[in-house]
Amino acid sequence: MHSATPAIPSPRQVLHLLRAHVRLWLLPAVVIAAAAAAYAIVHAATWEAAQALIVRNEAVNADRGPGKFNYPEEMKTVQETILEVAKSRSVLQAALRQVGPPAHCTDPAAWPTDRDIETFRKYVKLVPPKGAEFGKTEVFYLAVRADDRARSVALNEAVFKQLQVQFQQLRDAKAQSMIDELSKTVRLAKADLDEATAALAATEHGVGSDLAELRSMQEMASSDSALRRSGEDVRSQLRENTATEKSNRQLLAVLTKAENDPGRLVAMPNRLLDSHPSLRRLKDGLVDAQLRTATLMGTMSADHPRVRAAREAEEEIGRHLHNELALARRGVEVELRVIADRHALLEEQLAETNERLDRLAKVRASYTNEVAETKNRAVLLDRAEQNLAEAHAARASAKAASLISRIDMPDAGIYPIGPSRIMIALGGIVGGLLAGFGVVFLAVPSPQPASSQTATATNGHAEVAAPVAEPPKACVAGNRRLSLTEALHKVAVETSPRRLRVRS
Repeated sequence: MHSATPAIPSPRQVLHLLRAHVRLWLLPAVVIAAAAAAYAIVHAATWEAAQALIVRNEAVNADRGPGKFNYPEEMKTVQETILEVAKSRSVLQAALRQVGPPAHCTDPAAWPTDRDIETFRKYVKLVPPKGAEFGKTEVFYLAVRADDRARSVALNEAVFKQLQVQFQQLRDAKAQSMIDELSKTVRLAKADLDEATAALAATEHGVGSDLAELRSMQEMASSDSALRRSGEDVRSQLRENTATEKSNRQLLAVLTKAENDPGRLVAMPNRLLDSHPSLRRLKDGLVDAQLRTATLMGTMSADHPRVRAAREAEEEIGRHLHNELALARRGVEVELRVIADRHALLEEQLAETNERLDRLAKVRASYTNEVAETKNRAVLLDRAEQNLAEAHAARASAKAASLISRIDMPDAGIYPIGPSRIMIALGGIVGGLLAGFGVVFLAVPSPQPASSQTATATNGHAEVAAPVAEPPKACVAGNRRLSLTEALHKVAVETSPRRLRVRS
């Protein structure tokens, strides 16, 4: 057996159904339209005054420039703070008191009550421009709703003034709390710096005259210093003094032997005679005299006067050389004693220099730490004092200027917001008709078209058409029509969630 599909009624059948049940749809339409008309008559127009505002950053805290926000999140935070301040109880209460109670207020002496403030909080909005959000632009709008156009403008101005005052007081309180905290920070930083300075002064006092050397060692990256260079100079002088002493001792030994045998002086190297020019002259003269004597003896006899004279000159030079050797020996001995004394003095200076270096090496690490700690605490104190100065500047600016400025005066427009009374009435009429038609279509079975008046039955290869009775033209219960109450009850039953679940 095939199930018959529901057919859609024609417009003529729908009009026939509505004419047959005029009372069923007319009564809900009239009731809803009358209610809408009554609401339109008693409905008061709502006006919304909007005012464009702009916010800037504090000049003392802006790194990108005076009045500029460093990050969008910072701007968003400030704007959200302004929103909370604008909807605070103190701002709303002061604005309502400034404007005064409305004309329909029954108790002006108790204005504003907690209910009035809570109701007014719903009518105050702080919104960004259309298509934007907080943190993207410095401009935002303060919107205030009221039953009267002039009152909405007055409330907007009052809220803005109180918002400026409360926001400045909030900035002042915030700056004052920062000042109190930073003042304590500065005191602690000063105490720490004084403590570090006292420890550093004690260390420097213990170093004494080597303070400049210690500072030089601490400041220079390399280990070279004036005291270390002085020690190297002393060591160099000691090496030179030792070499001179060794040379003089060799010279003394040669001079001692040459006193008994002047011929040894001729074989003495010239570098030993560099410190005695007279011995060198006598040595050279003796060699010249010996050469001259030898030359004369090669051509003359030993008794020749010229040979005798040459020998006498040679002997005279030898006597002078012998006397000079004795003087030179005593001079070398004196010089050796001087060199020994100088060597002892240099050794003493080297020991003193090494001792000073050892003492400085012991305190260098602690002194470096104390200097670094003192500098660090000085930087912390400077930073705390700078922050304290900025907090004082922020407090002064909070009392002198506001971060919120208006772009224009508040404007409520020329039309109230929301639908007009005519639109409300027309909407009530349309809604009533739709409700009435819905009651009819839900309470009365829809008529079937003529083509669906017969049903087809199949048995094997033969088809038999059985006539189907036409549905009643009216909604009946037995042989009587349904009243409006019964029809609505049937609509409620048919549209109940349980019945809908069963149908589905």
